[in-house]
Amino acid sequence: MSALKSVNTRPNPAVVGQRAARQLPRLALYLLCLAYIIPGLLGRDPWKAAEISAVGHMLALVRGETAWLSPALVGFPSDGSVLPYGLGALSIQWLEPLGGEAFAARLPFAFLLLATLTLTWYATYYLARSEAAQPLAYAFGGEAHPIDYARAIADGSILALMASLGLLQLGHETTPELMQMFAIALLLLSLAISPYRPMAARWAVVAAPIILAASGAASTALLLTLGCAVIAWKSSAQPLRQLLPWVGVAALASAGTATLCGAWITRLALTPSTMLLFPKLLVWFAWPAWPLAAWTLWRWRLQLNRRHIALPLMVVLIMLGISLGMGNSDRALMLALPGMAVLAAFALPTLQRSFSAAIDWFSVFFFSFCALTIWVIYIAIQTGIPKQPAANVARLAPEFVSRFDPWALIWAALATVTWLWLVRWRTGRHQEALWKSLVLPASGVALSWLLLMTLWLPLLDHARSYRMLIERVAQHIPAHACVVALDLTRGQTAALQFFGPDWHVVAHSSLEAAQCPWRIQSVSMRHALAAAPTGWRFVHRERRPTDDEESLAIYRHATTTHPTR
Repeated sequence: MSALKSVNTRPNPAVVGQRAARQLPRLALYLLCLAYIIPGLLGRDPWKAAEISAVGHMLALVRGETAWLSPALVGFPSDGSVLPYGLGALSIQWLEPLGGEAFAARLPFAFLLLATLTLTWYATYYLARSEAAQPLAYAFGGEAHPIDYARAIADGSILALMASLGLLQLGHETTPELMQMFAIALLLLSLAISPYRPMAARWAVVAAPIILAASGAASTALLLTLGCAVIAWKSSAQPLRQLLPWVGVAALASAGTATLCGAWITRLALTPSTMLLFPKLLVWFAWPAWPLAAWTLWRWRLQLNRRHIALPLMVVLIMLGISLGMGNSDRALMLALPGMAVLAAFALPTLQRSFSAAIDWFSVFFFSFCALTIWVIYIAIQTGIPKQPAANVARLAPEFVSRFDPWALIWAALATVTWLWLVRWRTGRHQEALWKSLVLPASGVALSWLLLMTLWLPLLDHARSYRMLIERVAQHIPAHACVVALDLTRGQTAALQFFGPDWHVVAHSSLEAAQCPWRIQSVSMRHALAAAPTGWRFVHRERRPTDDEESLAIYRHATTTHPTR
């Protein structure tokens, strides 16, 4: 009993042989990353509401309607996201001929997602190379080589990040949060590489908070620099302690950047109800990274002050607190995923076989069921059989007209066959590699996203795009007209600019509004329309086909002649 107790309380719980430290085949990893990142880049509109809002800010910059250091949308003040909006605007200017405005705006953010995965891999690799993170040596040799062990752990981290369910949609949107997540991964890397590449670590630890502040996350930048300062100050490693002055420079630089960009914005929305609902959000959003991260904290509990645990834990705790303070913000919670993926990777050397098998079988059943559901509904859309799914689609997405895309069908079929082969490979024989438990979750998420972005893309575009609503509005308002936006959300206003026929959209409070002959007002379908404002005539009311609540009322000035279409 005493021997068993000593094993469970040893400072380093990792016992890994050389065979378990095998590297994930690079070709397989690259193909998995491509299957995760590329689907959805082409052939879809910006979706409501955050994505179309971000693209609207970018278009306002391209058209010279707002200042580059304070990008604002019509009637809405700047949210401080100078860097991501500027990046998207430059991409639209340079790359629009390749695939349109939406593709041009989305492309640099796809590279940001790829860069986040890469930085997370390298941060985990260098953390795993530290002496405290290395596995115990065997009495007669045969333990994993330090470099091989670090690579295997890093492979696990990138799989854990891709497997996180919360990243599935938010990670593929054109929004500032993706640049914020990239900056957090860069911050993780800066402290991880400090003993190996001190100069690169200094540049990275200064750049990351500045990027955060210029992306609308000024408070996050300051809190993370404070956490990094504490870790550097408490560390016994001299290279990490020498990074402390540079962390101070980063704090000052990020504060100055936030002031310049107007990024000091309060978004607190903490209530008792949000506190009660937060665990529910965390459970599904961060699956399967959170149970593995929790297991890491338990098995490595005697090393919580060591860099490979303390650094990602600090990032996770700060971002969990910010997400809770912002009223269970899933976009703030997304920023915790790189740190949680690093923690999850360090669970792999200590994972019990039963725990690993449970993750595998859950992934097999869950993602196979998801794939089957997607296929059944796709077949119902194309053929009308089975009748019930086809009827459900017709009810939930009225006016949707399906179209057949042979290339989408081919890619979806190849992905499904690959998934079946992978399930057979994983369940058919025992694999000793450390990363084996995360292969099926990451592949299942990639499969689901690829199927959605091929088989269901027209349906999702119909349901989540403002295109049809704005095209209906355009039947009543001529091109190049001046339009007053009243009570519209940021996303609706951006949709007028993106999908409208070159309308000049102005805020209701602007001086130009007095000369505008057209007016669009957001109204709920639950309420009857109020009497037209003095001097205006009601023209029509249009609503989104897939939303019973959202509609736009169109008015024209009494002196304006109604266009003939």
